[in-house]
Amino acid sequence: MYNINRRKFLSYFGCGCCSLLLPSCATVPITERKQLSIIPESRINRQAATAYEKFRQKSKLITSGVQLKEVREIGGRIQSAVSAFFINQGKEDPTRNFGWDYVLVDNDKIANAWCMPGGKIAVYTGLLKITKNTDALSIVMGHEIAHAVARHSLERMSHAMTINLGTNVADIFLGGAINRTRNTVGQNTGLDIFQLGIMNPFGRKQETEADYLGLIFSSLSGYDIRESVKLWKRMAIKNKGKEPPIFLSTHPSSEKRIENLNNWITEVIIKYPPIKI
Repeated sequence: MYNINRRKFLSYFGCGCCSLLLPSCATVPITERKQLSIIPESRINRQAATAYEKFRQKSKLITSGVQLKEVREIGGRIQSAVSAFFINQGKEDPTRNFGWDYVLVDNDKIANAWCMPGGKIAVYTGLLKITKNTDALSIVMGHEIAHAVARHSLERMSHAMTINLGTNVADIFLGGAINRTRNTVGQNTGLDIFQLGIMNPFGRKQETEADYLGLIFSSLSGYDIRESVKLWKRMAIKNKGKEPPIFLSTHPSSEKRIENLNNWITEVIIKYPPIKI
């Protein structure tokens, strides 16, 4: 077996990582934040499409009516506005390969919505009891679409892969100290120090970015984004006493979101007025 000393190994490993990661940096549209992207977007979109079809088959969906029409109209306006915005800017449309689809899930107990990579969107009827109007629903859908436009799922998978790789390599030279510490803390507290120290703060950063981008997308689509603050005040009331401590959460607190939205609204209205399709 060929032996090299620790310093040389780290040097070679570092060069190898650089060659892998440097060409794999992407930029989030509009915010221009640099992000890690070591998984092909086409691959994760295909996987999401498969999972979405399974979800559709197993879920109780509303197939007609005013509520479904509203969800589809909001989604259609946002997807058209997003594409038009980037085309007008002379930039590549990040949604050009999306296969947009919208479903309304008949479940009043869940106040949620999500958007899979590639533009597969689900809204639960329980959410409509909190949004209460079209403008507020556009805020939520804009937020979820923003996750897909910003490729947040791909970024999280890329981070998880690099963290696991880096930890395993470091543990070779630390005699397994990292994993022992992680396991000990986990057994004693039920908490994952990597989740708390790395992934949760990263998740909150992504959520904040999606709030900002979603506000922009809603404004570009012609909705009243001032409704966002009222929406999150209603969310805060619903979640009162249920929100975990911030260090345990992957999402900002309702209070922080309201503060951010108040700081952004005027700027977004001025910089991103409704776009002509």
